[in-house]
Amino acid sequence: MDGARPIRGGRAVIPATSPRRTGSGAATRACLIFLIAAGVVVGLVPTGAQTQAPQRQVPSFRSGVDVVSVNVTVTDPTGRYITDLDLDEFAVFEDGVQQEPSFFTRSQLPIALALLIDTSASMERRMQTAQEAAIGFAHRLRPQDLASVIDFDSRVNILEGFTNEGDRLERAIRRTAAGGSTSLHNAIYISLKELSKIRARTPDEIRRQSIVVLSDGEDTSSLVGFNEVLELAKRSETAIYAIGLRTGEHRGSRGFQKAEFVLRQLSRKTGGRAFFPDSIDELTGIYGQIADELSSQYTIGYTSKNPLHDGQWRRVIVQTARDNLTARTKQGYYAPASQ
Repeated sequence: MDGARPIRGGRAVIPATSPRRTGSGAATRACLIFLIAAGVVVGLVPTGAQTQAPQRQVPSFRSGVDVVSVNVTVTDPTGRYITDLDLDEFAVFEDGVQQEPSFFTRSQLPIALALLIDTSASMERRMQTAQEAAIGFAHRLRPQDLASVIDFDSRVNILEGFTNEGDRLERAIRRTAAGGSTSLHNAIYISLKELSKIRARTPDEIRRQSIVVLSDGEDTSSLVGFNEVLELAKRSETAIYAIGLRTGEHRGSRGFQKAEFVLRQLSRKTGGRAFFPDSIDELTGIYGQIADELSSQYTIGYTSKNPLHDGQWRRVIVQTARDNLTARTKQGYYAPASQ
């Protein structure tokens, strides 16, 4: 497809742990986190993959200038995506100070996406339906998009590296099988690290980055804590879309409430969205909503009026001039730090 070459998948084995970690266990955990950060996951960097895409407006980056880029989703009260706004209908605020956008586009930028599927033992009866829904989503990706498939239970398995070949993605999804516990934090941490390796060498290779994760319960075996994952997500350029299945045996439990909190936080902080269906049969429609959203976003870029390189968190709010519309984007970013 358009000359892009698939990147072979690998396997990251991160063993389950007991809830109590002391002494050597803490040291092991720190060592494994370091190994993950250093790139233990193999085969995901799309070196040499070339995708020919139509010419489009892209940001112009100047040396020494920090450009803040935000992807914005706009909906009306019924949830319908609004895609006909112009730049003068947006207002961007950073820490309460209105900014002056230097870049704006409604065009559909290519996507780099990690598709995460929970394959813990509790998913066994729902695995086939989940597979079919994920396959339908994968086949909606365009030739210029890249996606990977990762499943997670006690371990995180990269079943297919970044590729634009729908058949490869489908075969990878069909290889998922349920069994084991749930290492949700590990899976998201690894996905964020691997997406950060996708660097644009030319303006035409600039991509919106997303994670779409399906899970049916709380994390029970990750070595990486929630706060570490959340901090990494906030420092990334990746929007996280979370699907938390509310199953009959888990609905209302303390464990699922904790899982729901985690998924909502990750989505809100990154400008994504969280869904909590009561039935596995709703998955196809939810994946469809996510695909529609990814193809209906605006990208706005600006140079911050705050010149300090202090590494501090800066709150970002985007508003629209039209009445009764809601603009959603990431909640902020960390300013660059002085070297």
